[in-house]
Amino acid sequence: MSEGQGNYHISVKELPASERPRERLRQLGPQVLTNAELLAVILNTGTRGESVLELAQRLLVEFGGLVGLARADFATLQRFHGLGEAKAAKLQAALELGRRLALAQPEERPTIRTPEDAYAVAGADMATLEQEQLRVLLLDTRNRVLRTVTVAQGHVNGAQVRIAELFREAIRSNAPALVLLHNHPSGDPTPSRADIELTRSAVGAGRLLGIDVVDHLVIGHGCFVSLRRHRLGFDGT
Repeated sequence: MSEGQGNYHISVKELPASERPRERLRQLGPQVLTNAELLAVILNTGTRGESVLELAQRLLVEFGGLVGLARADFATLQRFHGLGEAKAAKLQAALELGRRLALAQPEERPTIRTPEDAYAVAGADMATLEQEQLRVLLLDTRNRVLRTVTVAQGHVNGAQVRIAELFREAIRSNAPALVLLHNHPSGDPTPSRADIELTRSAVGAGRLLGIDVVDHLVIGHGCFVSLRRHRLGFDGT
């Protein structure tokens, strides 16, 4: 097949051996590869006149890095020049596996001592969501995360979220404490009046049920606000 044909793609095999991401991964391990090289392994082929590494680099630039890629929906990825349906599917599958692995870690349950600890569990993941979502971190007696439960999606405030739903899984799991987390897709983590009211209601209900509401985090793009730290909805404020 000649380079002049329209369906010609530059494959990884046509790169010099020292530049082939798959060979570098095999010899040195995945941890030494750049984000572009890791994407190149997944995508495997480039486009006409463009190597797979160049395609991967263009993807990262266009979407603003891995976080931007994770936020992109399937249709958007599929329309990107050089991807198409098959590559878009591979890319989304790989990113989803990475997200699930980051959330799983059953052998190393994170302990929540600070708001930063709670943010580390799900903050990066929730920052990429295009819809507002409310999750609950269920904690054991040592404040270790038992599991994460998604309670609501869409508009998260006191009008849409039933307080009983916040505590349903905590009661079933006999969890003595929990942390609320929800995201603002706008990227601004400033708590709204509804966020504060939801927190106040949850804290009050938790006292009646004997379940400690440790904190409520509002997550933006790469940042968050701890309502407990700012005394919003806690201590009768």
